[in-house]
Amino acid sequence: MSSLGLVHYRDLLWIWTLREIRVRYKQSVLGAAWAILQPLALMSMFTLVFSYIARIPSGGLPYPLFSLSGVLPWTFLATSVNFGVPSLINNLTLVTKTYFPREILPMGAIGAGLLDFVVASSIFVVLLIWYRIPLTVHALWVPAILLPQILLALGVALLGSSLSVFYRDIRFVVPLGLQLWFYATPILYPMSLIPDKLLPIYMLNPMAGIINSYRDVLLNGLPPDLGVLGLAMLTSTLVCVIGMIVFKHLEQSFADSI
Repeated sequence: MSSLGLVHYRDLLWIWTLREIRVRYKQSVLGAAWAILQPLALMSMFTLVFSYIARIPSGGLPYPLFSLSGVLPWTFLATSVNFGVPSLINNLTLVTKTYFPREILPMGAIGAGLLDFVVASSIFVVLLIWYRIPLTVHALWVPAILLPQILLALGVALLGSSLSVFYRDIRFVVPLGLQLWFYATPILYPMSLIPDKLLPIYMLNPMAGIINSYRDVLLNGLPPDLGVLGLAMLTSTLVCVIGMIVFKHLEQSFADSI
């Protein structure tokens, strides 16, 4: 879909995003509070296990803040992928009988995940105040770090959703892939633990550069490493472009295959 197409269907994209949010928390007692409770629970468990028991170093930072700075971006990615990949299969009627840009379905999942990410970030602000860690001018880098994060989630969701139409095994591959990806990302441990000889390969994981950049600008009061952030941006953009190309190439066959 071209940028002009996105502008033309922006209202539909917004409506679908709101629908995704409503459906996600429909008949839920706590509703959108789950967006906060989920990362809060993970942070608490990780702090107990990896700070008090395993004693993983956190670079001198309070471990709750250290882990949450990784959990929040990861939760956004995982939620976007988990809801975006099956978005075509879960909306068979729309895909087969109604014309609209099919990209809107996984994009709506990304939009809903982004809103959850913003809401859940309120916990992070509270912890910054609790631990008396002031924000510096470098926090203005956050939008630049968020951009590759969105592009990466979108690329994976587009690629996964288009392939899942033809290969239903994708629904089994996604949870396994996310679990492996989680441990290959510096969420529970600092990047300083990665051996230097493995670091060039390790940094091909764009989430590593994204999370490390968040920690630099929000917790360490430093500007992001532009080389690390640039590589994350390049890799995320490449994933997004590949996802879009594959999606558009397969789109005309969706209705027949579903």
